[in-house]
Amino acid sequence: MLPVAVSQFKSYDRTVEVKGLCEREVKADKVIWPLSYMVMGNDLSSVLSETEENNASIVEFLKSGGIDASCITVATPQISDKFASEYGNNDRVFRYLMTNIVTVCTSDIDAVLALQSRQDELLKKGITLTTGWQAQPQFKFEGLNDIKPEMIEEATANAKEAARKLAEDSGSKVGKIKSAVQGTFSIEDRDSNTPSIKKVRVVTYVCYYIKH
Repeated sequence: MLPVAVSQFKSYDRTVEVKGLCEREVKADKVIWPLSYMVMGNDLSSVLSETEENNASIVEFLKSGGIDASCITVATPQISDKFASEYGNNDRVFRYLMTNIVTVCTSDIDAVLALQSRQDELLKKGITLTTGWQAQPQFKFEGLNDIKPEMIEEATANAKEAARKLAEDSGSKVGKIKSAVQGTFSIEDRDSNTPSIKKVRVVTYVCYYIKH
């Protein structure tokens, strides 16, 4: 990563302030994937039965893709009685609406990505997963502490290189560090199409003494 230079040269106290940037692309190490669907009907028993069958089909689908049972959680279904809970005429097509969510929480990112490409298998079984931001998988990177020291070291080295170049332009040399401030680490998606790849970024701010 090329150093990002600063900034400010103070001739009166012979210091130079610079900043160093370090960026890395890393793979997410945890994903939470909610698979949500709805079942509608006028017979409560049939709706409950279909929900149980759908839950079993989704769990089987996930296991077939290598997801361990311990990483799968089946929520308690939420049912709405349109006749009892809403105002207006009771002329709706379906009386009962049941919503349920099967959630995957795993570190096996590749397995989840592969399963996402196979979701049509659920559609063929009559299970239509709901869409929207609440149903999107959440990819996370929790290994920041493992790469922090190296990234800080690299950012500081980039800052020193920037200071060296700035000092050379004025016929000087870089001395010891007068002060240093570590910026906050940020983690964001590399782009909107690949949320499983994260961009980690940190900026350090360093003030060096300058020797003439």
